[in-house]
Amino acid sequence: MLTFKRALIAAAFLLTTIYLLSRSHPSDTTATALQDSGPATHPQGKGTATASQPPANGRKTSLPDKVPIVPSRQGPAGQALLHDLSRAPLRDKLAYQFPYDIDTKFPAYIWQTWKYTPASGSFAQNFRPAEASWSELHPGFIHEVITDQVAVHLLRHLYASIPEVLEAYHALPLPVLKADFFRYLILLARGGIYSDIDTYAIRSAIEWLPGGVPREAVGLVIGIEADPDRADWAQWYSRRIQFCQWTIQAKAGHPVLREVVANITLQTLEKKKAGQLRSVKDKNVIEFTGPAVWTDTIFDYMNDERYFDMTTGNGNITWRDFTGMTAPKKVGDVVVLPITSFSPGVGQMGAGEYDDPMAFVKHDFEGTWKPDSERHMGQ
Repeated sequence: MLTFKRALIAAAFLLTTIYLLSRSHPSDTTATALQDSGPATHPQGKGTATASQPPANGRKTSLPDKVPIVPSRQGPAGQALLHDLSRAPLRDKLAYQFPYDIDTKFPAYIWQTWKYTPASGSFAQNFRPAEASWSELHPGFIHEVITDQVAVHLLRHLYASIPEVLEAYHALPLPVLKADFFRYLILLARGGIYSDIDTYAIRSAIEWLPGGVPREAVGLVIGIEADPDRADWAQWYSRRIQFCQWTIQAKAGHPVLREVVANITLQTLEKKKAGQLRSVKDKNVIEFTGPAVWTDTIFDYMNDERYFDMTTGNGNITWRDFTGMTAPKKVGDVVVLPITSFSPGVGQMGAGEYDDPMAFVKHDFEGTWKPDSERHMGQ
């Protein structure tokens, strides 16, 4: 029997439900107004967001890139409603999805990739001491060895809103191309350290930066792979100064990572459309996704007027600024380590030995993606 008290409770419940639903869903009028909203304005009256940095090597930097503010309106309960980014340029999507904040700490992640995880019996025994060295020297870090299968699901989660990146990743015809691409993708999205599975940690990453360099002034730490001061250098290396990408430390969203991801994505999709991806062979890897494109992107960044005041200093930064260096150099928010740091013991190009104070990472140069006959080239 429906008493007056029960009817009153039922009515109150119904009214409460209607009220909550009306606050949870914007009206059609609000949605229509969103599509017509004009350019948003920065709180300080500017249409772009930048974070200034102190001059470095005579050049003033502006970080991150001048990323357009996404137009928005205030929805119910003060919630901001953002434009659909599906038609925005790729670089704008990446900048919005993975913003760069130089003031944050370096994320305590260590990322590696291999066919199997260390928990698997199929994990190669010769890799176990190398893999363990990273955990031993970084006890407070999250250390992950990502398999191909896990990489697919992880990228699907991180880049769900940027489907062209996922399309490019799946279209790459060689495992090594995907491995190269993955390191840039995971660092762009999450930051931390990426290092190849055949590397040993000699010193903790906490010791990589010089003592006088504040962590909040650095967003990318790289090392020199090759500095071949000889006439025939082009027979052995792709660039006169070549930055290694077997070990990289970065804060999420760094513009260099954004640019290399955009370049590889757009180039891959262009080749896919033209039916040219099958022409990418092992010999093209260095230029397509490897240290050549990585090096070029870094130099482009160091000479980009969007980040650096190019009216000061002594002209463009080139390989000459890094050849023969034995101590770290800071350019804007990038710290470049000497060849000894990530390539000790190679016995050439001025690299020190494993016990050198500047030796941070040992690379075994297994070249696991190459045929046996092509491993250890240039040594």
